[in-house]
Amino acid sequence: MSASGGSVTAIVVTFESARVLPSCLAALKREGVDAIVVDNSSRDGTPELAERLGARVIRNSRNEGFGRAMNIGVRAASTPFCLLTNPDLAYDEGAVAALVAAAERWPDAALLAPRIIEPDGRFFFQATSLLAPYLQNPGGRLALPEGDCCTPFLSGASLLARRDVFSRIGGFDEQLFLFYEDDDLCRRIADAGHALVHVHDAVARHERGGSTATKRGRVFRARWHMAWSRAYVSRKYGLPDPARGTLAVNLPKAALSALVFRRALVERYGGSAAGALAWLRGETALGREGLE
Repeated sequence: MSASGGSVTAIVVTFESARVLPSCLAALKREGVDAIVVDNSSRDGTPELAERLGARVIRNSRNEGFGRAMNIGVRAASTPFCLLTNPDLAYDEGAVAALVAAAERWPDAALLAPRIIEPDGRFFFQATSLLAPYLQNPGGRLALPEGDCCTPFLSGASLLARRDVFSRIGGFDEQLFLFYEDDDLCRRIADAGHALVHVHDAVARHERGGSTATKRGRVFRARWHMAWSRAYVSRKYGLPDPARGTLAVNLPKAALSALVFRRALVERYGGSAAGALAWLRGETALGREGLE
């Protein structure tokens, strides 16, 4: 039996992730953790690869987005804990066991996250959130944890979730197709009276961008959703609506970029402007993706 005692199922959402998925699944297998791969209609052989590597695969007929796909995976699991993980992330030996041990030490913790190491060796710790403004540091100094600690926000790249709590609060907000799903989940977990814990001895290594298809329009789409989702969660929690400001800043930049034929910048600024405008017009992220 693994160190996690068979109490954990990994949920891995994939989209064009064939390049990075083998490392992720190999690490989970070494940790004795079964994996459910929820594939968002990849065309690069990701679901077939996942099956060959021993994962249970749920194939979505269309791209359902990150949060909706994660919810599908959690509903298919039966273990007390679900390890919600990006496919471009691999766990060091003993990392999952350390997360479970921490969950057993602190039964009030509903979300726990490992220490994430970037390819350049940097410790990635995102201690601020749009939905936790009291974490803002006016001096701009980032104080990294040196051990386990409670925090009002954890990165969605890797989260050990108590399945019963996750399900009881409704999982990820399915109105969000992409971006701010983890902010919203952490806020609702905290509002429900549960702790969020950074587990320092659990180490995971992140290779960014492993689930990103490199094709024209990708940046525009991502920036569209980032602008729309920021406006959505701002309204949800009674924060000032950022959409008009986002539109005012990005629309002139997009126009100027078009004049000087900078396609990459047109996608970047144009996507942000278009997402903000869509919000102001009452359009939805699910409508844009044909999911309504």
